[in-house]
Amino acid sequence: MLEMQAVQSGYGPSQVLFGVDLRIEAGQVVTLLGRNGMGKTTLLRTLLGQLPLRAGCMVFAGQDIAGWATDRIARAGVAIVPEGRQCFPNLTVREHLTAFVAHRNSGRPGAAEPWTPERVFALFPRLGERASNMGNQLSGGEQQMLAIGRALVTNPRLLILDEATEGLAPRIREEIWSCLAQLRAAGQTILVIDKYVERLLGLADRHLILERGKVVWSGDSAALDGDRALWERYLGV
Repeated sequence: MLEMQAVQSGYGPSQVLFGVDLRIEAGQVVTLLGRNGMGKTTLLRTLLGQLPLRAGCMVFAGQDIAGWATDRIARAGVAIVPEGRQCFPNLTVREHLTAFVAHRNSGRPGAAEPWTPERVFALFPRLGERASNMGNQLSGGEQQMLAIGRALVTNPRLLILDEATEGLAPRIREEIWSCLAQLRAAGQTILVIDKYVERLLGLADRHLILERGKVVWSGDSAALDGDRALWERYLGV
């Protein structure tokens, strides 16, 4: 689905990524871990075409996407639930969900039932109850649900969640984790950036740890769970 090899990127004269490799197979859930400032956001921005690729290659769904504009990458089937939610204050919940409907994965072999606004309301009943509320009239947890639903109705081939549980109450975080488990069971390909390692162990197939712009460890959940020294050394857990 996605393969990034020997990726180098950065801002102006400052290089942040130094030969990062990231591979996600169709149907996998992969996490990108690391403390703040270690290159996770830079890698995302490079993948999404917001930063130029200085060296290496990026292939998504069999296409070389290096140099593509962000909107073209989105139309190819990449959707992000951004850090900070970024809901529109002047759109209702239903307008958020109807305005972004697309069919970027529907009709492909093995594709699940398409996501529609009504399916999102079934996944997050509280959004259905607040369908006429503006984005700025929702709680933080409701805005996060809306941001996830907005990404889902594009029917993405790859769904990216950037700190999707940051700043949420524990009960709301559990609702988000439950949602991700359902998406995984349905075969959705997902890249997750989050700090709650304990919860990611039961969700993800593979994990990568970034440190100073390099992948310093990668492996499955069993390996990560069995080496808690990694958590302390690289994740501050």
